[in-house]
Amino acid sequence: MRKGKLAKLYTLTTAAALVGSMIMPLAPQTAHADRGVVDLWKAIKPLTTIASAMNTGAHPDDEHSAVLAYLSLGKGVDTSSIIANRGEGGQNEIGSELGNALGIIRTRELQEASKITNIHLENLSEKIDDPIFDFGFSKSPDETLEKWGEDVAYERLIRKIRTLRPDVVIPAFLNEPSTHGHHRAINVITVRAYKDAADPTVFPEQLKEGLTPWQVKKLYLPATQKDYNVSVPVGAYDEVYGASYVQLGEESRFMHKSQGMGRVYDEGPSSNYYKLDQSVVKAKDKETDFFDGIAYTFTDLAKEVAGQSGGAKIASDLQKLQKDGEEVIAAYPHFEAVAKEVHEMITDVAKATADVQASGLSSESKTDLLHRLNVKQAQLNKASAESLSLVTKVKPETGELVAGQTTKVTVSAYNGGQVKLGKVNLALNVPKGWRATPQGTTSFNQLGYNETVKTTYEVSVPADADLFQPYAAPALTADVSYSFTGATATSHAVPSDAVAVLPAFALSLSPSATVLNTLKPQEPIPVKVTVKNYNPGAAKANISLDVPAGWSVEPKATPLDFAAKGETKSVAFAVKAASSVKPDSYKVTAVATGGGKESRHGAQVIRYPHIGTTYFVQPAELAIQAFDLKVPEGLKVGYVSSGFDNIDQYLQQLGVQVTNLTAKDIESGDLSQYDTIVLGIRAYGFRPELIPSNARLLKYVENGGNLVVQYHKPEDKWKPELAPYPIKIGEPLIQWRVTDENSKVTMLAPDHPLFSTPNKITEQDWNNWIQDRSAYNPAQWGKEYTELISNGDAGEKEFTGTFLSAKYGKGTYTYSSLVWYREIPALVPGAIRLFVNMVSLHQ
Repeated sequence: MRKGKLAKLYTLTTAAALVGSMIMPLAPQTAHADRGVVDLWKAIKPLTTIASAMNTGAHPDDEHSAVLAYLSLGKGVDTSSIIANRGEGGQNEIGSELGNALGIIRTRELQEASKITNIHLENLSEKIDDPIFDFGFSKSPDETLEKWGEDVAYERLIRKIRTLRPDVVIPAFLNEPSTHGHHRAINVITVRAYKDAADPTVFPEQLKEGLTPWQVKKLYLPATQKDYNVSVPVGAYDEVYGASYVQLGEESRFMHKSQGMGRVYDEGPSSNYYKLDQSVVKAKDKETDFFDGIAYTFTDLAKEVAGQSGGAKIASDLQKLQKDGEEVIAAYPHFEAVAKEVHEMITDVAKATADVQASGLSSESKTDLLHRLNVKQAQLNKASAESLSLVTKVKPETGELVAGQTTKVTVSAYNGGQVKLGKVNLALNVPKGWRATPQGTTSFNQLGYNETVKTTYEVSVPADADLFQPYAAPALTADVSYSFTGATATSHAVPSDAVAVLPAFALSLSPSATVLNTLKPQEPIPVKVTVKNYNPGAAKANISLDVPAGWSVEPKATPLDFAAKGETKSVAFAVKAASSVKPDSYKVTAVATGGGKESRHGAQVIRYPHIGTTYFVQPAELAIQAFDLKVPEGLKVGYVSSGFDNIDQYLQQLGVQVTNLTAKDIESGDLSQYDTIVLGIRAYGFRPELIPSNARLLKYVENGGNLVVQYHKPEDKWKPELAPYPIKIGEPLIQWRVTDENSKVTMLAPDHPLFSTPNKITEQDWNNWIQDRSAYNPAQWGKEYTELISNGDAGEKEFTGTFLSAKYGKGTYTYSSLVWYREIPALVPGAIRLFVNMVSLHQ
């Protein structure tokens, strides 16, 4: 067969993936020559069991990937992963996107990871700016659930459990003080849901919608080898996949590139351990499997219903399905033989479904059986397409649409198998209010080997169509039904990239956030508006800015002519504040009017090789924060970006002369020309030239330079001796951070120049910070450093190593774990004033 092929591919592609984060993804499709038999096995293995399992987590990349691979790929269990939020508060190791844009990336990564392990994925968070969001690190499940809205999160989790009806549920984390509050919160509500999902008095409105209570059979928690009930052999080697389940799980984890996930594991035995927390079935101290005592096969189900009134006939149907499933597996890897057995099972599932509906079984038994048969029908549809080598596609003429547009979408079916298919029907699904009109026949009597049938639909998008929502289900999908050996199956197809309704004129403002210095209130703010035409052809638009009352803008409006779709043009404006402007937050909105349409939104294109193309549609706004700020004239800063922040851009807006330093600049350039050199967060881990050139940086300081180093993790190759006097970062990292953005900060050295020059820093400057105070604080440092502040979360010991500065030779070395990369783009006045002071030392 293909024993070992994927293992070799795994080693090669995994090593390649480590070279850089923009490499094409690890995924089964890289093995073009032999993916057929593997994907066939992946499709038919679930036909052998009726069991189901659910893993719950807080963020994308929380899933227990090796165990999911073992359950889904190894055992064929119907496996789901329920993730709370979108990871909006995380860091980004492949670009500068943060916030919602990062959440979109992490969601797409999670979706692609889930395809590899063949699991069903859902999120509790439903839309952009959902209440269930990643607001940053939390030390408390109570704080997390308060911010998410406990009832909202819990109702959605109960809904998922009642919909998917898992036999076994496994939260990814324990509720322990050393664990992220988001992880703890998911544990808390998952454990509580074990009983509540079965209680009809809990969220009874769900029952009115057609859901029914569901009692999970077992709840397991992560455990250790010292105290466990189930040992999961994730290190077992699967000959069909040519890899262990740990390795298969890591293939999926490599998709989480924005989080730097994925490791290379050698072959060999290993296990994950779980403790049985609650159960409604009798359990042994040491179980062989999660499903001990739970119906696992159709035969097990048959035994459960045989004694019920009218159950004998149903038991016979279920035993027939057991035999069908075994015959499908026995026919592997012969495609035509598998296809015949699959379609016989399709017929038998339909018969069993009808018999259950007509039976005298209890309502509870009927609901359970029909759910499991529906799951099996969906699995059989997938198995049918794989065994028949049927390739179905939906291809839009364009994935970028505007409201009111008409476009063409083609649905096709290709037969790569050796048998003929009959009664092929091609159907396009569109959202409510859209119209899809076929331009030719949609039904075909026959489809033979190496033949393709297709239908082109004319699709009309309504004039009031909603703009693209990245977390919504795909707008366009196709269902291709066909007949083989008298049984009908359906293949569901989705476009390869997002199909998005975008603004007719997508607007972006540069800058998108800026400071209005109230010391110079009449200094105009230059604003560039870039406009991209998404109309299907030539178009005209008038571009203007909505400004706060009393403010002025020149010019009032500018007309633009676009010759074709996709053309981009820019317009320059000068915005002036009212003479009486006060320190506050203000907003300027770009507006495009033309062709009877008004656009006030931008469309950020998010495109990476491993996740394809998607979009973030958001209001086209410029955020302005007005406050007083002194910036030294002619200040020159060399910025060493790690790619994770854009502080350099904000410094430039403030009037600082910023040069982004290249590797050559760092290795051999004249560093003395810069008043200050700033290292971006985690720069030592992502700028390989830094460590070999560290002596040059310290010499720069010794000769009178000002070096600012932002926080690092130990895994960023940070070593205490990189600093002129040792700085050791505290571990475990989770215990060395301040998560309350409103926590008290005490200036320990109030007379230090950092707090007075050129901006006088007061207690007010620590107000209105966002998400966190500091991360990865040092635990030890040389006595030469001045401890500038103390800060800590309520009830915890305060850190005094967050902000350290020392004279070194003629210059100054400052190390800071404050989260500047979040505060400065959010235009937090105190953070900006303090950062300017930090880069202005010696001026």
